[in-house]
Amino acid sequence: MSASEFAINGRFLTHDITGVQRYAHNVVNAMDDFAQSGGSVVIAPVRTPELSLRRMRLEKGGQLNGHAWEQIELPFLSGNRRLLNLCNTGPAAKIEQIVCIHDANIFAAPQSYSRSFRALYHTLQPLLVRRSLRVATVSHAAARQIARHLPIRLSEVAVLPNGHEHALLWDPSLAEAAPKMMASGRLRRPFVLALGSRARHKNLSLLIDIAPQLDEMSLDVVIAGGGDGIFAEQTLKRQPNVHFLGRVSDHDLAYLFERALCLAFPSLTEGFGLPIVEAMARSCPVVSSHCASMPEVCGDATLVASPFEPAEWIERIRLLHASVQLRDDLVEKGRERVRQFSWEKTAAGYIELLENPTTEVCSHRSVDPSSPHVSVIFATRGRPDIVSASVRHLLSTQSLKPDAVIVSCVDASDAGDLAGHPDVTIITGPPGLAAQRNTALKHVRPETEAVAFFDDDFIADKNWLASAIQTFRDESQIVGFTGHVLADGIKGPGISFQEAVDLVEAGEADATWSEPFSPYGCNMAFRFSAIGDVRFDERLVLYGWLEDRDFAAALAKGGGRLVKSALAFGVHMGVKSGRVSGERLGYSQVINPLYMMTKGTMSLPKVVDHIFRNTASNFSRAVWPEPFIDRRGRARGNLLAAFDALRGRLEPERAAAIATPRTATKTS
Repeated sequence: MSASEFAINGRFLTHDITGVQRYAHNVVNAMDDFAQSGGSVVIAPVRTPELSLRRMRLEKGGQLNGHAWEQIELPFLSGNRRLLNLCNTGPAAKIEQIVCIHDANIFAAPQSYSRSFRALYHTLQPLLVRRSLRVATVSHAAARQIARHLPIRLSEVAVLPNGHEHALLWDPSLAEAAPKMMASGRLRRPFVLALGSRARHKNLSLLIDIAPQLDEMSLDVVIAGGGDGIFAEQTLKRQPNVHFLGRVSDHDLAYLFERALCLAFPSLTEGFGLPIVEAMARSCPVVSSHCASMPEVCGDATLVASPFEPAEWIERIRLLHASVQLRDDLVEKGRERVRQFSWEKTAAGYIELLENPTTEVCSHRSVDPSSPHVSVIFATRGRPDIVSASVRHLLSTQSLKPDAVIVSCVDASDAGDLAGHPDVTIITGPPGLAAQRNTALKHVRPETEAVAFFDDDFIADKNWLASAIQTFRDESQIVGFTGHVLADGIKGPGISFQEAVDLVEAGEADATWSEPFSPYGCNMAFRFSAIGDVRFDERLVLYGWLEDRDFAAALAKGGGRLVKSALAFGVHMGVKSGRVSGERLGYSQVINPLYMMTKGTMSLPKVVDHIFRNTASNFSRAVWPEPFIDRRGRARGNLLAAFDALRGRLEPERAAAIATPRTATKTS
């Protein structure tokens, strides 16, 4: 394809400058410097302001504006030229096009956006992904997010990040709003700078909440920026040391960067995080969230903190306030870091894609999650050899080493030869899966980021914990995570330890993503900050039935998301010893869902489906049951529970009082 055969969607020229529009402006300006761009065009609506170009030209046309112009007129105006769309959308009718989708936050954080905006993107973006020649985005984290929520494989997304050079052109001597604020006497102390709209995912409320502690340090907070109409904005409280500047010029940003103690960037999710790069370019230290795209943008050139932990932000800002040397070190590292992010390199990447959409473009390096604190909990009773093998396998294979492994027992002998293991904490407490997990939660350290629960007979792939942490970091609204079970011995006679290890080693991760998906108790993880005072319901006695769903649903009530990812996988051996009798389990299969419905942790349709499937299976197979499942015992338990339910007796703990048969059973 020759250069004269491509066009650029210029609808962004009709909008105010925000992060997405700034990306488009700078990419177009950088592409204009390449000889290959000679003869290509930027196509825009008739009432678009003029654009200064050297090699390319601005071509105006059509009678419409906005999305109507883009969807109806742009396909005809672009003709048979290959089209480049840099701002999330493009004409759905055109196939010969490349589209840059900056993030999938519309799916990951829908509450941040207006209803009409959500409706448009939920309809348009899947169409664009299916029909376009190539999809690009601005960070590796955004690429992972797009692959989760849109019909595209991660390997098919090109990463072409933002650059920094534009910030070097700003002139603080031309600032107006910021100097006026300082001259008015409103701002006389050192200040922390924050940029962004009041969209919920920008998380500016965190800075408002810690403003009193910053005031005690004689620090103010300056918040600059405004929304562009697409966001559902949150109302921010007023604090005496917080100053709202609203939208300001680039020259004002330069003025603020050069005088701020630091840029505080507490976002829950970002496609890239352009203000971080702009601050580094203007020699301003940065304190940033440690999630989504921010780690790969920041590298080691910033201080990072959890967007859910205000105390961490207070501590990081206190460090900067107290140490000139630390500030100078971060400034120097920042100047070096921004060299990885260049508009020239990104423009070159787009020219390569326009000439050959299947080409692999070079980009900055992705990074692994930094310093996560992960705890792993195993609840066990009466199976010391099994839990010992599972725990030792996890400790020897995980690519992300947990900083705590807690084995919760009824008696210390339940842990077998793990006693004295330097990396294992053994605790004892009341029996029952829910009770033992709650006992373990009391021993999880406050700084823990995620806590994983594994059955004592689950063998996890080496990247299980790393995949879970990456998911929690990428998607701040996710509170519960479960992996894919390659094989489940519960559904058969069981799987030996060695067979489980072999199956895991032969398994392959894939990007299959399911949402919403209630975690499966044999392998699940939760964001620890979301757990708070929530605990497993100890009325769901013995070794539980649906206690995992009940716990997860309680967390999801606050708006959190529950997901399943096949990037994390393992094998559940389904060891039969130490399991609950068939009659007790059958009772729980009926009573527990009904009880959960009264709590609001299971809906009526799910209750009906769950009870019907289990009772139908038990009664239909009771005549010729599987040798490893006590179908008759389960059926008796189903009937007893139904009788209790008809009498209004919804007491799941009654399962513990049901007499067990004298003959040993192999039920699960």
